[in-house]
This record gives sequence, structure tokens and C-alpha cells, in this order.
Amino acid sequence: MTSPQSNSPGTRPLGVAAIGYAFMGQAHSNAWRSVANHFDVPAFEQKVLVGRDAGAVAAAAAKYGWSESATDWREVIAREDIDIIDICAPGWLHAEIATAALAAGKHVLVEKPLANSMAESVSMVAAAQAAREIGVRSMVGFNYRRIPALALARKLIADGELGTVRQVRASYLQDWLADPESPMTWRLRKETAGSGALGDIASHAVDQVQHLLGDTVIAASGKLHTFTTERPGPDGPEPVTVDDAAWATLEMAGGAVASVDVSRVALGQKNALRVEVYGTNGALTFNLENPNELFYLNAREPIEVQGFRRILVTEPVHPYISGWWPQGHVLGWEHSFTHQIRDFLLNIADGTDPSPSFEEGLGVQQVLAAIEDSSAAGGATVTLAEPAISTTRTS
Repeated sequence: MTSPQSNSPGTRPLGVAAIGYAFMGQAHSNAWRSVANHFDVPAFEQKVLVGRDAGAVAAAAAKYGWSESATDWREVIAREDIDIIDICAPGWLHAEIATAALAAGKHVLVEKPLANSMAESVSMVAAAQAAREIGVRSMVGFNYRRIPALALARKLIADGELGTVRQVRASYLQDWLADPESPMTWRLRKETAGSGALGDIASHAVDQVQHLLGDTVIAASGKLHTFTTERPGPDGPEPVTVDDAAWATLEMAGGAVASVDVSRVALGQKNALRVEVYGTNGALTFNLENPNELFYLNAREPIEVQGFRRILVTEPVHPYISGWWPQGHVLGWEHSFTHQIRDFLLNIADGTDPSPSFEEGLGVQQVLAAIEDSSAAGGATVTLAEPAISTTRTS
């Protein structure tokens, strides 16, 4: 394992390479392109965008602000002018690319979920822990942690404004697969996607439950279901081998109970991540389709004036907002990725460990695996075992 390049005064900017140029590759590229316009971050250069199709990745690189393109990620990782690898490729490639990049001394940001299996996740944590010993940083891209309203919600909970949290409801509903004639994609094959709605969007919901409460899941029961069992493919109908929707009940170490439901066939719901947190002294609600709004109820107020208060999270004192626009000038979905890149760069510069760490990513994978095991066992409660490798949380 080689040591990472430094970025102290007088040295060259950090060289960044992104692997993948589709949906997530575009979102991450936009964040790399905008972050230095709004935040004070270490100097870096968008060096290389990597993809399998030479013509398509070259066009994307030119459009997204990358200096060049490439088709071989192994060659890019070996380059001395590359310090950061941003992995936006499908989940089945995460473990191979991340472990190789960390072994080469490159800082790694990888999109969620961490990997497609527990075994791959454990191997990635081991690689991250070894790399950490020589100052190489790694982070999982649960970008919704960086939405200002959800960051504020976490602070309010940590400050005790809700008292003892009793109950959490987290749902993530989409409808892009509601039409049974929607064509087959890699996201609907278990060998490439690992799972369906469970890994794709329940991973976000589970991460929010654990992150907002600063707590961990100790047991889970759940159910997975596939409503459309085959989809049109280029050579005719193909079987769908992942779930369309999932439901779960989660028991938290701190005593709270959380319910999670996710779907990619919920007609009329476009990108509705909803979070509700109910405590002894207050409550919070949030909906990603209105990302600048957090609703807060203070139960210590007189009953005649109690009610959910709308907080427009656009004040300079709110998380991340000081880098953007005047009060009331709202932010969008894409800004969470910019905040994510900002924090990752500052961690690298400061020599601090990013969060969510690969250990935290493994913690989410454990919960997803327990839900899957529960479904296979008819909904029986599954107690989460201690991981084979330490998952000490950072925050």
C-alpha cells in the first residue's frame, strides 16, 4: 500500500477520478464542479471520468467538466496524479474498485449501498481500516445526511429537544417501476444489483433512522415483495429477481422502535423520503419532496398552542446554508452531493475520518441482510449478530 499524496501549501492540487457517468456519475460530477464556488475546500482538479464506452464517456467528460476520459479504471487508479477515487459504478463493482483504490493509497468515496453482499462489505471495511493506518480516507455516499433540514433534525434530537425518542417512521416511495411494461435494467437483476428497493432506497431509510437517533438497530423483522415478476428485455421477457417493495420493523438499542417501508411501484410518489420522529417532548417530520422544510412540534408549549411548526431551513445559521444564497432562496436535491464532497475534502485536508465510514455502511448492510433473512423466514424477528469486523461508529 502506498501513501497518499499530500495537499499542503506549495504542492499540487488533489487529482480526482470518478468511475461511472450515468445518473450518479452526473450528480457527483455536478458536485465536484460546484463545491469550490461555494465553500473553502482544498485545491483539486477534475482529472478523469471513467466508463466502459469510450465515446459516451468522452462526451460525458466534456459535458461534466472533466479534463479527460478513460475506459480502464485499473490504469487510472495506478496513476500518480490521482489522489481521490469517486465510485459511481453499479454496486457489483464497488468492492473490487474500492479495495484496489485503497490498496493503491487513494482516498475513496463510494456510492451507497456499500456493496451487494455482506462478504463484500466486510472486505471493504478491512481494506478501509488498513488504509486508515497510513492516512487514507474513505466514505460511503449517504448524501441525504447532508440535506440541511435533516442535519438540523439530527441536531435537535441530539440536543434533547424531543426528549426520549419512542417511535420513528421512515418511508421511501417512488413510482418509476409502477408500469409493468417498464423495461428490464441492471437494477432488476440480483447478480448486478444485489437487491431491489431494499438496497436501493431502504438503505437510505435505515441510515437515516440510525444517524438521526445516533443509535443502532439490534433486531429486525420484514417482508420483501415483487409485484411485476418479469419485464420486457431486448430478447423478450426477462425474470425480475429482486424486490419491488419492502417493509420492516426495527428495534433500536436505545429502546425506540422504527418502521420502514419502501417501494419503487408506489404510483404518484416520485421521490418521497418521509421521516417522522416521535419523542416524549416533541416530534419532527420531513419529506424529501419538500427538502427545505422541517416540521417541529414542541410538547412543552401550552396545549392550546401546540402544533407542528414549519421551519424553512434557509437561514445562515442552519447547516451548510452559509455557503449558498440569502434567506429564503431554497436549495435542491443536488446540493446534498455538493455538501458531501465539501465534507470529504475537508476530512482529507484535516486528517480526520469521514462519516458515514465504511463501518457505518456495513452497519446498514447488516440491517438490510436481517430484513431479507426475516422475509425468507416468513417475517420472523432476526437479531443482528455482532459483525465479523469492528463497526465503531463515527459522527
